[in-house]
Amino acid sequence: MYLVCGFIGALIGARAAKKKNGRAADIAQYSAAYGILFALIGLVLTIIADRTVI
Repeated sequence: MYLVCGFIGALIGARAAKKKNGRAADIAQYSAAYGILFALIGLVLTIIADRTVI
């Protein structure tokens, strides 16, 4: 689940950078930052879901 969230975050980050007319390095940096952020959120959600289901 967290990998899917990370991939979605990377796509959102790339789109945000393109919207701000960023260069290739900007797009890569936004993709990495958003991907890491969304992957961490997905990891926390996965841990919560795993621990609540008995």
